[in-house]
Amino acid sequence: MTTLSSMASSANLNPDNHPFLKVNGSRLMDTLHSTCEYGKAHPYGEHYTQTGMDRLALNDDDRKVRDWLIDQVKVIGCKVSVDQMGNIFAVRPGKHNIPPVMMGSHLDTQPTGGRYDGILGVLAALEALRTLHENGYQTEGPVGLINWTNEEGARFPMVTVSSGVWAGSIPLETAWSCLEVTPTNNPKPRTLKQELERIGYLGEVPASHVSQPIAAHFEIHIEQGPILEDGGLKVGVVTGAQAYSWYEIKVKGRDSHAGTTPLSARKDSLLAAAKMIVASNKVAKSLSGLITTGIIRAVPGSVNTMASSVEFTLDVRHLSDDKLSQMVSQCQEAFDKIAKEDSERGVEVEWTCLTENSAVRFHDDCIAAIEQSADEVCNQLPGASNGKRLWTWLMSGAGHDSCHVSKRCPTAMIFAPTRNGMSHTPDEYCSPEDCIISAQVMLGAVIRYDKAR
Repeated sequence: MTTLSSMASSANLNPDNHPFLKVNGSRLMDTLHSTCEYGKAHPYGEHYTQTGMDRLALNDDDRKVRDWLIDQVKVIGCKVSVDQMGNIFAVRPGKHNIPPVMMGSHLDTQPTGGRYDGILGVLAALEALRTLHENGYQTEGPVGLINWTNEEGARFPMVTVSSGVWAGSIPLETAWSCLEVTPTNNPKPRTLKQELERIGYLGEVPASHVSQPIAAHFEIHIEQGPILEDGGLKVGVVTGAQAYSWYEIKVKGRDSHAGTTPLSARKDSLLAAAKMIVASNKVAKSLSGLITTGIIRAVPGSVNTMASSVEFTLDVRHLSDDKLSQMVSQCQEAFDKIAKEDSERGVEVEWTCLTENSAVRFHDDCIAAIEQSADEVCNQLPGASNGKRLWTWLMSGAGHDSCHVSKRCPTAMIFAPTRNGMSHTPDEYCSPEDCIISAQVMLGAVIRYDKAR
């Protein structure tokens, strides 16, 4: 394959070599908002688009939007397959029967999520395929889209689990047996495999990079941070992602009466857990990392009874793998000390690792394709008239499916600006202009990458 990073010349932007196919921006935005009818929730304004989303992985709304997506890609001649993790692969044929260049993201959301996180990536990929189809453009090899299952990890607490299984990072049986944690109408928690079966998306194709090889993977995502907006920039060329790990911590104490048990005689698991969470924040600050607790559960949950046990989560992140390991080690030491020395009669503490993800560096050729496309698109915008470059390089603070996929094929990402840097909230927002620009940049990058192979 010709190396794109070695081809960084004006010739790469020559329309004769790389035709500028224009995405239909109105169609993209209509598609995005119409499909958000599947799972819309948490209204925050008067307009019909001013709602958040509650489309948890493998719920009924997720099934409906999956069914809709499959119908749409079949109309434009894509071959569809569903693997053992429910990942949807839609592939448009090319001149040569070689592994496809894919555009992937996710349609599941947080319980109080927004309309753009993941959703923009899948529907921008659909718009790219529609644009190729209606222009009759024949790519060198196949090009397609992927909807990765349970990227958020909100219902089944294994983030980016399905791309992890595809990449060989997570065993299939481990993923299948993952129990839901977000409250549903089920009388008892159900496994991911049970819900795949229930909604009809337990595919027969092996969830594996061996069975479903990919030539390259591109992903659009909202930035989920303030850098692009604060800098007046339109596109982020993502060069990699920081390391992150998730843990569930269980603190075991003793339930006893709140009115008759002296402080000195207590084994208060909830108080100990609170001290541990505070200690983790100090560790994060000392090593310039990030640690977050997003879930706390106390049993038995009575006003006048001390909790016998508490479970809480830790989300630990750092740009450096070594620093992340230090953060975890220091938290373990601090928690043990709190359990033994700062909890009156003492408590016990247990750690369970939910996921571990090393820092990622994306592929130079994919990055170069995005850079060249971003130059072409952004140079046509009004803000570029004074010579200002309207894109920049960014590292991702969040984990994405592209992080797993990058272990098996060349990969890179495109970030679109996010209003106030807010995400995982109903009022997350990316303007129509910025959504369309990101889709245009991705289409140009995919055409470039495909042309060079």
